[in-house]
Amino acid sequence: MEKVKSSVRNGKMAHFPVVKQPGNLRPQLWFSTDGSNGTARVDFLECRGQSWYNSIKYTRQSRRFLHDRMEEPFMNNWLNQLERKYGRFGIPNLTNILVAGQILVLAIELFVNQTIPYALMLTRPTLLHGQIWRLLTFVFIPFSGGSILSVVLGIYFTWFIGTALEREWGDFRYTVYFVLGMLGTILSCLVTGSVADTYCLSLSLLLAFAALYPEVQLLLFFVIPVRVKYFGWFAAALWVLSFLAASPVGKLNYLLCMLNVWVFFGPKAYRDIRAWIRREQWKRKNRR
Repeated sequence: MEKVKSSVRNGKMAHFPVVKQPGNLRPQLWFSTDGSNGTARVDFLECRGQSWYNSIKYTRQSRRFLHDRMEEPFMNNWLNQLERKYGRFGIPNLTNILVAGQILVLAIELFVNQTIPYALMLTRPTLLHGQIWRLLTFVFIPFSGGSILSVVLGIYFTWFIGTALEREWGDFRYTVYFVLGMLGTILSCLVTGSVADTYCLSLSLLLAFAALYPEVQLLLFFVIPVRVKYFGWFAAALWVLSFLAASPVGKLNYLLCMLNVWVFFGPKAYRDIRAWIRREQWKRKNRR
């Protein structure tokens, strides 16, 4: 705070973050002073890694005070470059649009027409016959676990996790992540001939949420508090078991459907594995 006061008195510009503890979801503040008139301005970023494209318009146009190195621990450099050029194309409230569409489809299926999912689902024959609207409509079919309760809970968790990721990443990066998941599912449908569904797309949202908020607690069955990282490990284990038990074509299907996870978290996982290997080699080399 002394730095802000002295900068305001001297008419200089100062940018620095307020450090927050892991798992703390309170807004992160960026203090800055405008050198032209010496007035202080406080820019609110909803969470760490939040883009300046979701900040105020004046800041987005004239104050690019976030440096790439500040966001390297959370995102890749190529995303920073894409966001600077095309950040205005991010879709705001994407999760709300997705959830509203899934609720509408569920209501139509229950009360109007039970065959509505067949008119929206994506398959290779229907796509080759020119029904291109299915490239978008398949994401509005909620994944069914066999009962209406599982569908409702799935929609709720999609809204809960998706809105949290939107606050964390900003509209553009969340849009890129979601669209990459859609492209992976569409590519898998075209290559393997499988029916496109939202299972892996919902799973990728859960894994991203668990990676960003590992210590957040959720109530299992609305009673038992469980940390999100355990949900993530359990979901990842189920995916691995399904992958190992699948046929070669099924394995390719699982890999392509998780395209957004590989693109966003693959480089960081690779660097972490290399660092762990080097650390273990150093320990063995220097062990007495």
